[in-house]
Amino acid sequence: MTSAPTLYDTIGGAAVLRELVDRFYDLMQLEGEFAGIHAMHPVPNDSSRDKLFMFLSGWMGGPDLYIERYGHPRLRARHLPYAIGTSERDQWLRAMAWAMEDVGIEESLRLRLMESFFQTADWMRNKAD
Repeated sequence: MTSAPTLYDTIGGAAVLRELVDRFYDLMQLEGEFAGIHAMHPVPNDSSRDKLFMFLSGWMGGPDLYIERYGHPRLRARHLPYAIGTSERDQWLRAMAWAMEDVGIEESLRLRLMESFFQTADWMRNKAD
């Protein structure tokens, strides 16, 4: 009996996931529409890139790199120091949608991922608009 492929496998594993995360952060740095969320990240943002890569690896069914290194993600708690409202949520989602398109993730998979990303990003909001 074979198991269904994970999202991690479906997108192309570590290489494509790394490309996606790097493109996401590159867009944040290059595009003014993402200035709000870019300002929340350290410069250089290598540690943020690595943490998102590690988190998404496990979240997509690949190796649990983030948990192995840092323990439970506690996403909301770790983001509480940052004022996250609708604008920041939408910037994050737009940057991720753009990055997924740029790295060639198939449209139906992008839509599936965006639904999940929206739920998490919306849950991260911690300031009134």
